[in-house]
Amino acid sequence: MKKLLLTSVCRPLGPRYGDGKSVGYELMHGQVTRAQGIFSLRSIIHHFSLEYTAHNLDTPTIVLQYPSEKEFIRELKQRYDFVGISFVLSTFHRMKRMVALVRKHSPNSKIILGGYGTVLSDQELLAYGDYVCREEGVAFMRRILGEPEKPMPYDHPLVFNGLKIFSIPIGKNGMIFGGLGCPNGCDFCCTSHFFKRRHIRLLPEGDDIFALIQRYREVDPDIKFTVLDEDFLLNQKRARRFLELVRSSGKKPPCMFVFSSIRALSQYDLRELLEMGITGLWIGYEGQKSGFAKQQGKDPQVLLKEFYEHGIHVLASMIIGFDYQTPEIIRKELQDLLALHPTFAQTLIYGPTPGTPFYERVEKSGRFNPEYVLDRDHYYRNCTGYYGVVKHPTVSSSDLEELQEECYQTDFKVLGPSVIRAVESWFLGYQKLAHDKSELLRKRAETYREDILNALPVFLSAKLLGPSQEARERARRLYREITDQLNVHSLQLTAKSWLAFAMAGWTGLCLKMNWFQHPRLTRIAYRF
Repeated sequence: MKKLLLTSVCRPLGPRYGDGKSVGYELMHGQVTRAQGIFSLRSIIHHFSLEYTAHNLDTPTIVLQYPSEKEFIRELKQRYDFVGISFVLSTFHRMKRMVALVRKHSPNSKIILGGYGTVLSDQELLAYGDYVCREEGVAFMRRILGEPEKPMPYDHPLVFNGLKIFSIPIGKNGMIFGGLGCPNGCDFCCTSHFFKRRHIRLLPEGDDIFALIQRYREVDPDIKFTVLDEDFLLNQKRARRFLELVRSSGKKPPCMFVFSSIRALSQYDLRELLEMGITGLWIGYEGQKSGFAKQQGKDPQVLLKEFYEHGIHVLASMIIGFDYQTPEIIRKELQDLLALHPTFAQTLIYGPTPGTPFYERVEKSGRFNPEYVLDRDHYYRNCTGYYGVVKHPTVSSSDLEELQEECYQTDFKVLGPSVIRAVESWFLGYQKLAHDKSELLRKRAETYREDILNALPVFLSAKLLGPSQEARERARRLYREITDQLNVHSLQLTAKSWLAFAMAGWTGLCLKMNWFQHPRLTRIAYRF
């Protein structure tokens, strides 16, 4: 019987190991809370597609997440028929190194390349792989392996992803793989154009999503969820059917962090989103004059304010480097965004990825900075959203990169740690919903209260170590309001607060010394 090995790229990852800025294992820390130091949220992001694909094959399969080269070589010596490597453009150089290891230690293995790094041409990739997957992975792999076609929806595995602050685990999220691709087609978006602006619904109906959530809750009744789907709420039929099932279940709404857009959110009223279980949103704020179709709909100033006041966290992603932007405009747009109290703020530099309309325009007009034209590997390595690779009409690339860092620092100093902002939003939501006429929303308020109480030990560190006097005072004021209103003064809370403070110090030392910053190998066997 054939044997298959699926793997992510090898560790260690990060700029000190030759990678571009933001390349690592943690999306939140690497791209969102990167300026927040000890207060940064940490979550190891696996190549979930490998586990999802392996779960839906018949062939005996091993999945490796972040092996070292030594661990990878040891696995290769088991003599696999096929070895699949998942990579993105910024880890193209790491894929090439792994291919060399396969050819040396398992020369008879056929190599399969997958992931968004396969936006490159066959001319660039077929020197390294025998097969290139540029489609939905389960169907592709079953075809390569000679397995019969499997109808969708596929069987959804239960995949859990942990979250930490101060090196302390603060719960796990159940991962929901809702779909691939996005019809919005923003000109810079690799994930949209990779699938030709089509949306492939891995969970096509609201019933499928609801049933999956019930499966997770059988394992952990209080689990929260992250939905991986580029614009989850855009399909009204699916979302409203899911809402109907939540309302009729008699259970408290799930807590779901989803990716969405102003265009999609404008199809619902606030109460529908709350009852559905939306507690967090990743929204493309982009630029105020960027003009993307997904930004059409309700006034984002009104929407984001409502979300903040009702306990829905917003991760707003801002882009800098549009032609109309000057340093003054960038700072003004950031100021306007921070006035809406986003729980998280990401800032990316407008950059071209192969396969997107923006890339085609930049290449045709000769606007790539010369260093990236002369050295394509250098471009791929730095294709992360943290380098100015395009000639801007008025701002140099170095200035753009400095402005990006300024945006992250300003966000942290003005609004303080994201974990404190999260509690502030929960507290506002609890006050609004605790006595609501809707039983579902009263249950949502009770969830907010539980989350607030669990987070209170973090406040001592925020009051003493926050990034600015303004942020520290804000934490003190919020802590007083919460403890007075919820009457939670106790010796146990004091003890937990000092323990969290000690762990904050330990986290700071680990960051400084680069201790424990890399995950251990995760090895999962399927059908062995």
